[in-house]
Amino acid sequence: MTDGDGDGQDGGDGGSPGSSPGGQVAARRLRAQGLTDRGAPRVVDVVERLLAVQAQDGRGMRLAVRSRTDGLHASDVDDALSVDRSIVVTWLNRGTLHLVRSQDYWWLHALTAPRMAAQIRRRLAQEGLTAAEADHGVTVVERALAGEGPLVRARLKERLDAAGVRTERQALVYIMVLASSRGLVVRGPVVDGGEQAFVLVRDWLGGPPAVDRDTALAELVGRYLAGHGPATPADTARWAGLPVGDIRRGLTAAGDHLIDLGNSLIDLRERSGPAGRLSAAPAPAPALPAPRLLGSFDPVLHGWVSRDWIVGGHQSVVTTNGIFRPIALVDGKAVATWAMPGGTVELTPFAPLSDEVTASLRADAADVRRFLGR
Repeated sequence: MTDGDGDGQDGGDGGSPGSSPGGQVAARRLRAQGLTDRGAPRVVDVVERLLAVQAQDGRGMRLAVRSRTDGLHASDVDDALSVDRSIVVTWLNRGTLHLVRSQDYWWLHALTAPRMAAQIRRRLAQEGLTAAEADHGVTVVERALAGEGPLVRARLKERLDAAGVRTERQALVYIMVLASSRGLVVRGPVVDGGEQAFVLVRDWLGGPPAVDRDTALAELVGRYLAGHGPATPADTARWAGLPVGDIRRGLTAAGDHLIDLGNSLIDLRERSGPAGRLSAAPAPAPALPAPRLLGSFDPVLHGWVSRDWIVGGHQSVVTTNGIFRPIALVDGKAVATWAMPGGTVELTPFAPLSDEVTASLRADAADVRRFLGR
């Protein structure tokens, strides 16, 4: 639940019927992820398609946009956060930082925040904070943001320290998680140095709309499958951090728009023909994406119970401390990790790569540098 925490997903198949999907399912998932056509024209369109993008790592979050668009820059992500306020970051699915559309914040928060309560209480206690001390910390944060506007983490720490609230180790983070779970704060504008400042939800997004739970669950299931399908109810539940029973409830509500592919795999129905009639089955699987460099914590590593279908036996993309490394995707599989020491992309292949693949990845590396403004 902290900035550097993993999502708790293991690398095994978890016994899921869809955990070892064939090539057609993998190709459809990668297209749903926006990695095949890179057709999203704006940052907010990428986020809408994926519904929620893991945001523990700021550069990885921005690179998730690059790999699904063509010609945008990291500064476009910053503008969407800071200028038009179309996207925000806060703790949502699985108690992990996610980037979402501002208009989706309300109902996702209503669905996921209650699930965080027990973990927040436990972690606050581990940090030596009583419930009363944590409540006081949230009050200090709320008053500081109300009186001073957007503040970065270091400035909020100063306000909490001055009020005598413990901020050592992870205490500060969990005070902010608690404030987020109560619907008080989100991460909004990017300020000097590229850090996101915290803001009050009421100041940044306005007042909350009414949220109907069944409607929200149907929206969750449909939107998740649009960006991740085919998938199982267990996949959806793991990604959202909700009980499978809630997901089945959402599937029932959205049933007219879904199709059962068998083996518990569910996908969205596809429209075909000039009349836009619903087809009886999914269209043929699309081509696989061109070779692509994906950033750390890319959504393609977090959307399903198992990630074996994309990383195979190379579980080393997940480090021992839960940090997900950037990967190179070729023919729908992870074939390397990569890093940018000194601003230059360096690949670490799992096995020798062909000259053609290497040339494609070098070209994509140049686009990474362009996107980041290197």
